[in-house]
Amino acid sequence: MGFNHNDHYHPLLLDLLPPGPGVALDVGCGAGRFARRLAATGMHVEAIDRSGPMIDLARAAGSPGPGTISYRQADVATQKLPVEAYDFISCIASLHHVPFDTVTKLRDALVPGGVLAVLGLGRPSTPGDYARALVASPVNALARVVVYAGERLNGGIDPLPSAPIVETYPPMSRIRHDAARLLPGSKLRNLLFFRYLLVYRKGEDDHPM
Repeated sequence: MGFNHNDHYHPLLLDLLPPGPGVALDVGCGAGRFARRLAATGMHVEAIDRSGPMIDLARAAGSPGPGTISYRQADVATQKLPVEAYDFISCIASLHHVPFDTVTKLRDALVPGGVLAVLGLGRPSTPGDYARALVASPVNALARVVVYAGERLNGGIDPLPSAPIVETYPPMSRIRHDAARLLPGSKLRNLLFFRYLLVYRKGEDDHPM
């Protein structure tokens, strides 16, 4: 398995899990790799994706246990979510597929003390953003070389289908502004490989709006 920018940050996301095991929602689960990692911690996972082929692929891979995984085809932008039902909600490279204010629905679906973790993609929009992108470019280029070499050494490109990709990303300035407005108290930081991490912990006094 070659290097994957999103998979690289799975351990970082797993470190954000609240005491549990509890119930998790994985939004835009793709082939289910992170959902399986959540289940391996003992969490009971609901994994959704609007791509039917991806859900079929994820179901075929099963669950490592001890937690369970329930996969279903759904679009989080239109799907009604239960209120205060999840201890942990993850969005890995999926939030830019839907309106950003979808986070309010995810916020309301968290139990008090629950965590929303978004590994997202955004366009540089400030001098600081461009400086970080410039510094990260050599690392990203090296990773691409490693991926290419790994594929050549291991029989070529993986023939399994990949998740649908949207390559239009919102500017980081808007993401920062909307995160502060819709997820008060959240923390956002830039990461290598053109990703950002947005973390919101629901307070005990927060209630659905």
